Amino acid sequence: MSATLTHLPSPHQDPVGEGRSNRWAFWRSPAGQPPWARPALLGIALVAVVLYAWNLPVVDYAPLYSDAVRSMSGSWKAFLYGAVDPAATYTLDKLAGSFVPQVISAKIFGYSEWSLALPQVIEGVISVLVMYRVVRRWAGVVPGLLAAGIFTLTPVAASMFGHSMHDGFLTMCLVLAVDQYQRAVLDGRLRSLVWAGVWVGLGFQAKMLQAWMILPALVVGYLLTAPIEMRRRMKHVAVAGVVMLAVSLSWVALYTFTPASDRPYISRTTNNSAFAMVFGYNGLGRLGIDLPGAVPGDQAGGPLGGSGREAGELGGPGQEGGPGQEGGPGQEGGPGMGPGMGPGMGPGMGPGGPFDEDPSKVESRESPTGWAKLLDGHLGVAIAWLFPLTLLTLLCGLLWWRRAERTDPVRGGLVMWGVWLVTFGLVFSAAEVAHTAYVASLAPAVAALSALGIVMFWRSYRRGGRQAWILPLAVVAELAWGAWLWSHYPDFLPWAKWGTLALGAVALVALVLARVIRSASPALVTAGLAIGVVAILAAPATYAFSVLDPDYAGNSFDANAGPASGRVIIR
Repeated sequence: MSATLTHLPSPHQDPVGEGRSNRWAFWRSPAGQPPWARPALLGIALVAVVLYAWNLPVVDYAPLYSDAVRSMSGSWKAFLYGAVDPAATYTLDKLAGSFVPQVISAKIFGYSEWSLALPQVIEGVISVLVMYRVVRRWAGVVPGLLAAGIFTLTPVAASMFGHSMHDGFLTMCLVLAVDQYQRAVLDGRLRSLVWAGVWVGLGFQAKMLQAWMILPALVVGYLLTAPIEMRRRMKHVAVAGVVMLAVSLSWVALYTFTPASDRPYISRTTNNSAFAMVFGYNGLGRLGIDLPGAVPGDQAGGPLGGSGREAGELGGPGQEGGPGQEGGPGQEGGPGMGPGMGPGMGPGMGPGGPFDEDPSKVESRESPTGWAKLLDGHLGVAIAWLFPLTLLTLLCGLLWWRRAERTDPVRGGLVMWGVWLVTFGLVFSAAEVAHTAYVASLAPAVAALSALGIVMFWRSYRRGGRQAWILPLAVVAELAWGAWLWSHYPDFLPWAKWGTLALGAVALVALVLARVIRSASPALVTAGLAIGVVAILAAPATYAFSVLDPDYAGNSFDANAGPASGRVIIR
């Protein structure tokens, strides 16, 4: 089965020769891919560009983070140490590398709201294109296109890549890391595995320990699947791990070995230690484990879940303010901020605020805060729409490929994506999720597994037998799950909700009739399959496309698409 699936559909030779004159014909599919593959991919990339760049003219500054970008773009010392002020006396609770793409953009296009958000748009489009390459190489052209499309239409991605958030940089680095990992695991190639470690290390610069959460998936996948003996596999993992550590800890080492008098003070610490900030406040502190020198999590506060104005934040321990902060972009009274704002909130959302809540954003129940936080509420509508399909794919895939060879690429991919999904899911369920953008790290695994599942179940349906009923089961599960998630915001586009359910009902009728009636026409089968897939993807796509309305696009505080954006309307 794996060979059939891997080459679905059968590759077609590119009718155009490989002469120099065709180098710029980027719309032509390369040899080995059907002629429609590249145009379809470019169409998906165009949708991504529109979604992610649509709100650039009205995007807001990210509070405090934008001040760091401004300082880093005007001072080499501030750039090197990630300082918030041009005099480089203090930092935020982030590594300098997280701001580098925005600093480069500000140097090229000038310092503005849209120039700080532009790098995330580019990172998003790169992630979409690489997702196609990763999944095509793993499972074929059709799954690759589906994965790119699903990733594009993931609500948290549609919002995140349109704002100045370093989570976009992390997501791109993770996708590029798995791209290099896949090259390595297919051929047992050390160089590619080392490059995967480099990308993980660069992702560490953006979001620190969150980047390392991909490591169990890559290590388990490589040790299980790479087509070389175990000793070489372990050696390759060790070498790539050393490189990954060197890249990851480069900024921490810079701070550690620079005398305290010659560098900025590190926020969220009581001992001016980069290690305490990275591994304490931004690491174990998120799980309730406090390391010496790190500000305890219960004292963090601040609207950004770690970038407030408490002791140790601005300028040093106990200092309340910092130079050049009052009235800066993103500060109280600056663009994109207002009194009483918090994560995912608009101005005046607090008690007694001068605004009325948009009726379409009224919640029917509170968002869960415990282990179920990913399954409902603002996090659920950001990432969880395809969870049933994803889990059904893992279950069926691992069952169907349980007797495959150790090096079988499909089984190896199922294991790698499955470990990715479980690792990130468990950590986010156990830890504090201060920003919706955190859960964007789940999007690549959800997109890849969902795309594979659609193709797997489509082919099983057409073959007939008991496995043919898995696709209708997936449609039912997705419709029920989508109705549950959507009911959290019952007044948001109700016509779209009922339209999606009606579409799903039509698909189910067609799918059941095509199996029950032996003389069913091929047209009925194809129609049922197509409508079923559209019904599965309709709900997350609706939320993703809602970002075309700025009121539903989220903001630089939080990557919420749809009614979870928390924007408000004036009385």
